[in-house]
Amino acid sequence: MWSGLFTHLTESWNNFKGLDPNYTTWMDIMEKHGYRTQKFGKLDYTSGHHSISNRVEAWTRDVAFLLRQEGRPMVNLIPKKTKVRVMEEDWKNTDRAVNWLRKGAINYTQPFVLYLGLNLPHPYPSPSSGENFGSSTFHTSLYWLKKVSFDDIKVPTWLPLSEMHPIDYYSSYTKNCTGKFTEKEIKNIRAFYYAMCAETDAMLGEIIWALHQLDLLEKTIVIYTSDHGELAMEHRQFYKMSMYEASAHVPLLIMGPGIKANVQLSDVVSLVDIYPTMLDIAGIPVPQNLSGYSLLPLSSEVSKNEHKFKNLHPPWILSEFHGCNVNASTYMLRTNQWKYIAYSDGASISPQLFDVSSDPDELTNIATEFPEITYSLDQKLRSIINYPKVSASVHQYNKEQFIKWKQSIGQNYSKVIANLRWHQDWLKEPRKYESAIDQWLKTSTNPKKI
Repeated sequence: MWSGLFTHLTESWNNFKGLDPNYTTWMDIMEKHGYRTQKFGKLDYTSGHHSISNRVEAWTRDVAFLLRQEGRPMVNLIPKKTKVRVMEEDWKNTDRAVNWLRKGAINYTQPFVLYLGLNLPHPYPSPSSGENFGSSTFHTSLYWLKKVSFDDIKVPTWLPLSEMHPIDYYSSYTKNCTGKFTEKEIKNIRAFYYAMCAETDAMLGEIIWALHQLDLLEKTIVIYTSDHGELAMEHRQFYKMSMYEASAHVPLLIMGPGIKANVQLSDVVSLVDIYPTMLDIAGIPVPQNLSGYSLLPLSSEVSKNEHKFKNLHPPWILSEFHGCNVNASTYMLRTNQWKYIAYSDGASISPQLFDVSSDPDELTNIATEFPEITYSLDQKLRSIINYPKVSASVHQYNKEQFIKWKQSIGQNYSKVIANLRWHQDWLKEPRKYESAIDQWLKTSTNPKKI
């Protein structure tokens, strides 16, 4: 979203390896063209963020072991009907953004760009899991939960563990989701997630209301989107790191002057389109090297840049993931009807193909049933990205980074690695898991077969 480029072009391989701190974003360009800019809240797109556990888990995903890296997904309720501000940090940043609008933006003679990054509806940390823990708690208050209709909550269908795709099984296991869950537990997790979404919506409402009160709403374009979705127990997983719809299909809402109102488009678009869209909104020439396309031709009636009509959005999007909780680089080519998912080198792990028009729950992998479509989509994917080569580069990066980290820890290595998020499993057989890492370090960087 911030670079306008596909992940493999910026080599942002995981939550730790992001963009260079001095990378030129669309907001930087808009500032150079006279916009007043301001950011509040979550900003973790540059390198160096997230926990030691998160990066070590990503680096060691090729190791031949299977360890739970998250706490079991759970819910936590504040039993107060009057408790509105549950995620206090997000509310503080929302207040800061509103105050900036009231005290700053209203007085500016030049146009402004305001960015507000929220943690919600991301699950909360789970300290009950021990010293080092992930974020597996769906947390809300009775105020928000009462807004959710439990009767309308669908309990997702799960494949038997033995029939899961091997990558899905690894993800489900590392996310601590392979155990038994009652229907009530699953519905509660989904209900609490929806309640957290409702609280998120209220924060957006505060921004829109402030713009309305300041007479800025009619001349301000508002864009709402997310960096990932939430599986909320679909496909026996929670969290993200998946190409299934609940994880990869995020909201993208645009409103403002010149934007078509009350229109829902079925076109597949991507977060890489945000960069050129922002520049197009401002009438700033869009660099030709971007992976994304301006969305104004789809969403607006009038354009400031005539050139964009020569460069309309293609009927596909690419998504890729190289981080933790998934033990292979993952690539998705998505069209309106088809979703093709390839892994690693394209040969060692079987691909997945879903007809999302007839199988919206993505329960039937038809890659072997329709080999011509599978081949055609794979060839299209390879024309966009040489994914076997990219996967090899990620394998090499992971091993090099782990070696550097291990050397930096020195004599404390065994203690440190044993007490990361996977500590509850690791400490049962520490020598076994250290040995697995030692064996991995001795092998070549070619991806292992699964």
